[in-house]
Formats: sequence, C-alpha cells, structure tokens
Amino acid sequence: MPSVLIPLATGCEELEAVTVIDLLRRAAIDVVSAGLSSALEPVRASRGTVLLPDMTLDQALRRDFDMIVLPGGLPGADHLNADRRIHTLLQQMHQHGKYIAAICAAPKVLADAGLLSNRRATSYPGSLNAAQLAGVDYQQQAVVRDGHIITSRGPGTAMDFALTLVELLAGHERRLQVEQGLVRG
Repeated sequence: MPSVLIPLATGCEELEAVTVIDLLRRAAIDVVSAGLSSALEPVRASRGTVLLPDMTLDQALRRDFDMIVLPGGLPGADHLNADRRIHTLLQQMHQHGKYIAAICAAPKVLADAGLLSNRRATSYPGSLNAAQLAGVDYQQQAVVRDGHIITSRGPGTAMDFALTLVELLAGHERRLQVEQGLVRG
C-alpha cells in the first residue's frame, strides 16, 4: 500500500489538508498527518479549524513514504518553509525520485528547496516571489505535473489535486471509484 506524509503547520489551509487526507484514505492509501511540534498537539488551521495530527514530524521521519504533500495556506506554508526538516526531507525524496506535491502557497517551499527550477509548476496567484519563480515555467492550470513533482493552485482545486494524487499512487480505476463516490457531476 502506498504511503503519504502530510505535514500540518499552524495556519495551514484546512480545506486543502482535509480534502487530500480524506480522498487519499478513500482510495485505501496509507496517510500520515504529522504536526511540526515536538509534542503531539492540535494544529490550528488558517480559518480556526483544529486538526489533530496522527503523530509528530519527528516520529514520521522514522518512516519511509512514497509521497509528501504540502498543504498551503498562510502562515502555514511559511512555517513549513522555515522548518529545515521539511527541506531535508524534500531533498531526500527528490533524490530518490519519490512524489512531491504542494498546493496553494506551499510550492514556495519547493522553490526554496531548489526543486522547481527548470520545471512546470503552479501555485496560488502571487504566492511565489520573483526569485522563487526564476527558472520556473509557471502555468495557470488547476494541477500541474512535471515528473514526480505535482503542484496545484488553491482551495478550489484541492479535489482535482487529490484525485490526481490518487491516480498516481493507486491507478486510474481507483481514481474513478473514489470520484464516483463523491458525486461530483
């Protein structure tokens, strides 16, 4: 079973975090949410929703994951970007060709980790500064995949983003099964 790590930082966008966690779990993918604090404690998201991570990031780092997904939101994406453990993990996963995904403001973390240069990517409009955009083929599509790196625009694209991740990890048929259960159309 594929495994996915979703770090939860204070001020993350709850719609993005919960949508990705929910849809991946509907696809029978092992999802671990991890708080950045040294103790397991609730994380207050950008709109005040309180999320309880499965474990701390330090505990999660003892495991191996097939994918990491960074929810956006501010200041959540800034907290992820300031955490050296996140940058180290992104570099390690990149070196091993594992999936790296980020939505909304979180692609700034990928840019600052040096992972977006010479790649196609997207983000929440205006969330990447000129230095972070240098060398990026910036797209305005809902979801952009360039190799093992997947980016998305924001809360309104969270479901498409999550379904893309389901398809990458569990296949097209599983994506269709999950999507059918959502009654999207």
